[in-house]
Amino acid sequence: MADSEPTSIKLRLRREIGGIAGAFERIRHRWWFRVLAVLALLAGLGMLALWFLFARNLPSVDTLRNYEPPLPTYVRSIEGEPIHSYARERRVQLSFEEYPDLLVKAFLAAEDRTFFEHSGLDYPGLVRAAFQGLTRGETPRGTSTITQQVAKNLLVGNEVSYTRKLKEAILAWRIEETLTKPQILELYLNSIELGRNAGGVEAASHAYFGKPLEELTLPQFAYLAILPKGPANYTPERHSERALERRNWVLSEMLRNDFITEAQYAAAVDAPLGTVPRQTPSFERVGGYFVEEVRRQLIDKFGTTDEDGPYSVYNGGLWVRTSLDPDIQRYAQYALRAGLVRFERGRGWTGPIREVEFEDDRWQQALLNTNIGIDYSDWRAAIVVEKDGSEPITIGFEDGETGTLPRSNASMPVRGQGGEAFAALKRGDIIAVAPEGGRWALRSIPRISGGMVVEDPRTGRVLAMQGGFDSRIQAFNRATQAQRQPGSTIKPIVYSAALEQGMTPASIIVDGPFCVWQGAQLGNKCFRNFGNSRGAGPRTMRWGIEQSRNLMTVRTASEVGMEHIVDLMQRIGVSQQPYEPYLAYALGAGETTVMRMVNAYSILVNHGRALNPSLIDYVQDRHGNVIYPENWRPCERCNAPDWDGGAMPRPQIRARQVLDAMSAYQMVHIAEGVVQRGTATVLRSLERPLMGKTGTTSGPTDVWFVGGAPQMMAGLYLGYDTPSNLGGYAQGGSIAAPIFKEFAERAFEGMEVVPFRAPAGIRMVRVDRRTGKPVQGAWPSDEPLASVIWEAFKPESEPRRIDREEEEDQQQRRAPERKATRPSEAPRDSEFLQREGGIY
Repeated sequence: MADSEPTSIKLRLRREIGGIAGAFERIRHRWWFRVLAVLALLAGLGMLALWFLFARNLPSVDTLRNYEPPLPTYVRSIEGEPIHSYARERRVQLSFEEYPDLLVKAFLAAEDRTFFEHSGLDYPGLVRAAFQGLTRGETPRGTSTITQQVAKNLLVGNEVSYTRKLKEAILAWRIEETLTKPQILELYLNSIELGRNAGGVEAASHAYFGKPLEELTLPQFAYLAILPKGPANYTPERHSERALERRNWVLSEMLRNDFITEAQYAAAVDAPLGTVPRQTPSFERVGGYFVEEVRRQLIDKFGTTDEDGPYSVYNGGLWVRTSLDPDIQRYAQYALRAGLVRFERGRGWTGPIREVEFEDDRWQQALLNTNIGIDYSDWRAAIVVEKDGSEPITIGFEDGETGTLPRSNASMPVRGQGGEAFAALKRGDIIAVAPEGGRWALRSIPRISGGMVVEDPRTGRVLAMQGGFDSRIQAFNRATQAQRQPGSTIKPIVYSAALEQGMTPASIIVDGPFCVWQGAQLGNKCFRNFGNSRGAGPRTMRWGIEQSRNLMTVRTASEVGMEHIVDLMQRIGVSQQPYEPYLAYALGAGETTVMRMVNAYSILVNHGRALNPSLIDYVQDRHGNVIYPENWRPCERCNAPDWDGGAMPRPQIRARQVLDAMSAYQMVHIAEGVVQRGTATVLRSLERPLMGKTGTTSGPTDVWFVGGAPQMMAGLYLGYDTPSNLGGYAQGGSIAAPIFKEFAERAFEGMEVVPFRAPAGIRMVRVDRRTGKPVQGAWPSDEPLASVIWEAFKPESEPRRIDREEEEDQQQRRAPERKATRPSEAPRDSEFLQREGGIY
């Protein structure tokens, strides 16, 4: 038997495992299990890569819980009424409950009808959009839900890429987990951009229909709902038919989703768009220079962008309470403008306000782009639309209306050039016109300008400010930015320093030649009175201020010491930087602003206590918290509905004393004489206690008046921006003071007539007006030129008293002797003024 070949047999023994472990053991070697495991691993790696590449650095959704959209800053007047807003876009934030139900349904029908059903992404919609793109070759539409749009608008941005869409989808999931559906809708409706600088649907309602959301109709809701797709595609001015078609599509979608009835749909599709022309927010134009100065101060404090902090001017949603009194502002604005126009009357046409170019018939947009407007009297800004050589000229206005300007109404000469204004006009000129005889007549914008400020001397609050003819024509604010020489309005400050140094209102000062040695190179400097009038001899300080005598002023400054005077000028705020101690500064050679001069006079009225002129009372954030000034505190019990039996609440005064209170009052009392018998007698007819001082600078180049009543101080100047001669007749008393009077006649109407209050310690003494000596046996009268007046003295500073009757007897006994020794009697005030050609 042959040997058989050996065989190799391998046996593996397995022990059966029961339960879940056994089942897993049985399937893990199957091929399909291994495929699933590989796919799961790849999916995990994909999720990890997705997180690492896209989701890891996404912004936190938690920020949406406290999201605050950019809101404009609103400015309020002294009474709390909104008067202006600072914004790059219009936006009004509402809560979800404040949105009308039909508005919400219109946006759901247009943007995301399954919003309340999906969890951030509309998967059926994505499939439909993809299929549409593959089969029809069309761009997929409707792929972004409202939640995705919130993620895009607030967190991701508008970058066009698949990466952005992926980030948007991830954030949409997170938003749905973090916020409720109403919260998401609220964010969406408050943040979407809808054109016409409108952010959010409430602002868009005002921008397109001129009324709030609650007053809109169904077709108007539907129109707003089409705007997120592209406001420029549906502007009523250019694409009204396209807008109607798209609006009606939204209405049909609302009907298909049972959001409205057949009857509502039928009525809505027949309605017109009903939009209004593009317009700016409807605030009454008041205080253009004032609100611009407020804007400058807010920008210095809070900045303009989000990078500057949460309270930026254009995004922070601030509420700014100012001290602007609209009525006082209107009176100041009108009075200054009328004075400017009056001064320029008869001097010829000053030329067009601006020159622009436009193509075809686009003149209206060219005019609107300049932002030029005029609200003086019945004047209007217009643009020359067409001039073909014959008359009349066709002119257009910002509202789209046109008119005619005949040659006869534009026949004034062109200032500085000659020729007729009508011939100088050309297409594209922006001009000022006013209605006349059924047509329009050319008007001339004054070339001279000026500034005016009104302040409450008790608090330093600025009630009104006018920095030129019109802020839309001349943006430069001459009330705060123009550095001008104050002329003789500086003299009350000079003499206040003299009063601090021991002089009195009755001190005798020589009104005569006064020269100072300036060194070998410059030699003698001899000062002179206004108009080169000769000196009047020894006179009282009061007389020197009332008649604005330059020689008495420089003599006083020399005796007191210019160091003391320039120190007071800085303490009282006339100068920002210390003046050099030169005598010329005692006559107003240093530069200052109207704001500073008005505040300095207010300090005099405020008994020498420092005042900081303020335009802003306080600033609140969007939640009502006061954020400026930092130490602001409400006045406890000041707004109590009724008296509680306690003492009257009074805000604590923390102002520092920059001038002796009695010296300040003495100067106020003297300055009342300027109105009664000095250089501002034009104001005497106002019949109330007034103090003030006129001023005229060398040339003359500027004319001034600063003064007012105990409750209200005001100051103004007139002059060319490039200082030029105003004419020899120009004086503060004849030009500036009448402007103040025109203002005061309106502003002071109904205001209580009260005297200037004297501080404790002041002694009122009857004195002879010419000599300053106290008298007995006679009493002051209401006559401005009464020989006996009340004079204010500090304790122990008044001169020795004499009996008035005894003095008159002595004068009569000495009369023959004087006649024998003097060729004529001493000149009386009235005679002197007549001989010298008036007063300064």
